Amino acid sequence: MQVRQESAHWSSRFAFILAAVGAAVGLGNFWRFPYMAGENGGGAFIVLYILCVLGVALPILMAELLIGRRGGLSAVGSVRNVALSSGASASWRVIGWISMIAAFLILSYYSVIAGWVIAYIPPAITGALKGITAEASSARFDALLERPRLLAFYHALFMVLTVFIVSRGVIKGIERAVEILMPLFFLMLMGVVAYSWVTGDADRAFDFLFSPDFSQITPSVFLGAIGQAFFSIGVGMAIMITYGAYLTRDTHIPRASSIICFADTLVAILAGIAIFPIVFAVGLNPASGPGLIFVTLPVAFGQMPFGQVFGALFFALALFAALTSSISLLEIVVAWGEEHTSWARARLAYAWGFLAWVIGIASALSMNIWSDVFLLGVFAPFQAMTIFDLLDYLTANIMLPLAGVLTSIFAGWFVSKTITLDELGFYDGAAYALWRFLVRVVAPVSVGAVLVYLTVGKVIFT
Repeated sequence: MQVRQESAHWSSRFAFILAAVGAAVGLGNFWRFPYMAGENGGGAFIVLYILCVLGVALPILMAELLIGRRGGLSAVGSVRNVALSSGASASWRVIGWISMIAAFLILSYYSVIAGWVIAYIPPAITGALKGITAEASSARFDALLERPRLLAFYHALFMVLTVFIVSRGVIKGIERAVEILMPLFFLMLMGVVAYSWVTGDADRAFDFLFSPDFSQITPSVFLGAIGQAFFSIGVGMAIMITYGAYLTRDTHIPRASSIICFADTLVAILAGIAIFPIVFAVGLNPASGPGLIFVTLPVAFGQMPFGQVFGALFFALALFAALTSSISLLEIVVAWGEEHTSWARARLAYAWGFLAWVIGIASALSMNIWSDVFLLGVFAPFQAMTIFDLLDYLTANIMLPLAGVLTSIFAGWFVSKTITLDELGFYDGAAYALWRFLVRVVAPVSVGAVLVYLTVGKVIFT
């Protein structure tokens, strides 16, 4: 059953760019990128990351947008339409299914993490973090994770915000939200960067971020850079196929894709510039892992002048980034629902949002009363994985890379040359040949290596 025949469209190219950048810019930039850089040698990791964005993420992003615009439906429907138009099997729609399911599962636990961000805004505003020690900060974060009802509340609050925006539609909901949130986001980000530059140890931070020590590059660091580029840009999770379906013909996909990748990479680097001068100024460890934002930074802001103001601003920034990404994740399943049911958009948004919240509760409980529940504990590689860990591993390490490999193979080898040339707006020349080589060879080999390393490698070496 297909109810929706035509997609809504972005009101302008600028609106699409804002929405797509908002989808790409998320907690991966503020939470994952800084600690990945901190744990993997700083500048050397950043150089690899930029190369991976250009050689892997960008060509796949272009492929997803062209599939979405040509297909004109949800991720599943668009892949099917393009496959049939190219004389390929409709079974390629499995790309859409893998991506859509992965995105929905990510939304369920992403909302839990975003709830942590909300939880830190009130104490940052009231000055409760002022003068906090490393031990007290760690204890505060642990105490938050040990309160299932509070986690469920903040998780619900974030999900309600997400659902409300998506329920209002592409133009009145998503567009209007990003037109407000993204300009505010960039203004606030530059404010935090300026504060960090003035009050922190900018020289040491810049040396750490921009003086690469290539001796620290190992195969695992290289694969980590590929994975981070892939995760940060947001490819492999059906977002850009779905957003591409709302694109009009006057949008030049290669140019738009380049702007999206540039903006996302810029935000990730600016996040590092905002974080590391403060971390170094108070003598904290830049390789603090996932606790960098929720344990290390509160200590730093608590010791810095005007830390109360800029600490609150930083967590507000992270919340904005999380929200612009979460609405894109929810939009994927809402678009599919509009295509296959007669339900109104608002009803679909609230139904899918409620289901994501319920699944997310399992992730929240895995941090406390279900911390000893290991669903796949009978298998050695997964014996210590909680529900939260398992969902993160299955989506980020298996489903997204698998969808990326299949997307690049499909776009490079099975989508007709006529369609790709028409959608990308290229002449059959050097630029098109380069894209085709990257999407046919470099992207599937690189992302495939990550997939093998994170799956087969884990099984062998565990």
